[in-house]
Amino acid sequence: MSESSTAAATPAAGAASYDAIIVGGGHNGLVAAAYLGRAGMRVAVLERRHLVGGAAVTEELWPGFKVSTASYVVSLMSPRIVSELALERYGYHVYQLDPAYFAPFPDGRGFLLWDDPARAAEAIGAISPADGRGYLAYSRALSELADMIRPLLYRVPPEAGGGAPGDAREVAGLGRYAFGARRDIGRLTDLMTMSAYDFLSQYFVDESIMGAMCAGSVIGAWGGPMSPGSAYVLLHHRMGETDGVTGAWGFVRGGMGALSEAIASSARAAGAEIHTNAEVTSIDVAGGRTTGVTLADGTVLHSEVVLSGAHPHTTFLSLVGRANLPSEFATEIERYRTRGSSAKVNMAISELPDLIAMPGKEPGPQHPEIMISPSINYVERAWDDAKYGRPSEHPLCDCVIPTTKDPTLAPQGAHIMTVFVQYAPSQLAEGTWDDHRETLGDRVVDTITEYAPNFKASVIHREVLSPADLESRFGLVGGNIFQGEISLDQLFSFRPAPRAASYKTPVHGLYLCGSGAHPGGGVMGIPALNATKVVLRDLKRRRRRETLAGLGRRARS
Repeated sequence: MSESSTAAATPAAGAASYDAIIVGGGHNGLVAAAYLGRAGMRVAVLERRHLVGGAAVTEELWPGFKVSTASYVVSLMSPRIVSELALERYGYHVYQLDPAYFAPFPDGRGFLLWDDPARAAEAIGAISPADGRGYLAYSRALSELADMIRPLLYRVPPEAGGGAPGDAREVAGLGRYAFGARRDIGRLTDLMTMSAYDFLSQYFVDESIMGAMCAGSVIGAWGGPMSPGSAYVLLHHRMGETDGVTGAWGFVRGGMGALSEAIASSARAAGAEIHTNAEVTSIDVAGGRTTGVTLADGTVLHSEVVLSGAHPHTTFLSLVGRANLPSEFATEIERYRTRGSSAKVNMAISELPDLIAMPGKEPGPQHPEIMISPSINYVERAWDDAKYGRPSEHPLCDCVIPTTKDPTLAPQGAHIMTVFVQYAPSQLAEGTWDDHRETLGDRVVDTITEYAPNFKASVIHREVLSPADLESRFGLVGGNIFQGEISLDQLFSFRPAPRAASYKTPVHGLYLCGSGAHPGGGVMGIPALNATKVVLRDLKRRRRRETLAGLGRRARS
């Protein structure tokens, strides 16, 4: 990590005014800084922590072990952003995961989910011939739906009530899009409202296969695979690509922090200033318009344009304050749901898991990602625990070992395993997460050991991040990894609320650029890209109005 990104930084004296200030140095904030800097604006990024990246960071938790402590794989990162910001020039490199993962079952069976649908169907068909055939139809249907919805990611949502400048153009564009996709709109509507179980049941019959396939529908979601709307979450995780392969996932060389550092380098090259250890305590407002921000040390920075990559609750209720917002809007933000359901267990291990379903301690195709989701009823029962305020007794475990692709992340011969865990409810029925944190960690280790008997003895170090920890460390309110639940009523023109869905907010000059805005969570950068388009459009209109007003004054004189 570059020294400039980790050293404490306070804005220099005499440099208290900017064309744009960005609250939060997560990957979205950095993307916004890069684009605005490229447009010629003087930009400052203010990050509360000692390093940039938000939840996309690499941290040396134990000597020699560099861990992607929160976000852990990429797919949704926009290829357009990667290209336009020249991220590969700044060190960004992805190791593609193919197979996507290995799915072991308690009875010793298992299969590799290859990126090639025919190869994946063959692997699944060895367990269930009917499901092998079904996988081909399933993969084709999901790809078609992803292709249909992918263009919407880059659209600026019109306000649900209309009336905002630019809405007419967006509505017209959406009308043309809907007309062109009219044959598939019904399929998409079904997907948005269906449960993953109902969607998967159209293609699969084996409960174990459905369990392995349903994991993407619940990752980070407040719901189980039988909850309405969970089918869309499945699609949300399918819309990305790596190395031109749609739906594929990968590890970032150097960990997720290397992606954030690449974006930060691109932003600096465009002239942006990036300040760490610079906590914003208020977004300052006067007369309904933002005037800048105030830092924890009392420093006041001025700008008529502020973009916030922070959670909508933090942005509006903490930094702006209810007194500076229309009361109805403040209520809508308060009602914006942001319940966390996930935990992260990071571990240093002395050897690779020797899986019963596919033995071997030498690196093999089964090791980069291991998905322990052995049946759809298993996952639904895990959700049953969470909805009653209990950590799952038998959790879904998405286990990744990035050192199988990038050995520089750990000392020679050792490995890192990070485990994304469902479910870990943010609101507990009994006690606090201080009472349950290590118990959940033990359950995760014991669960993996059921499938790889050598695993428990291989654990050298362990860190358990509960929803409370995800909130305190990364600013993810409620521990929700998407900065708000991904549900039909919290998407597109309703994310996070109708009057802030187009990235503009009721506070003039304040914009959203984080995952709490369209198109939602995941390491993609698209909310920031879209937000900068709106900022630059508004500034262009403002300059045009000022020019016309000046001409009018001269004509009258």
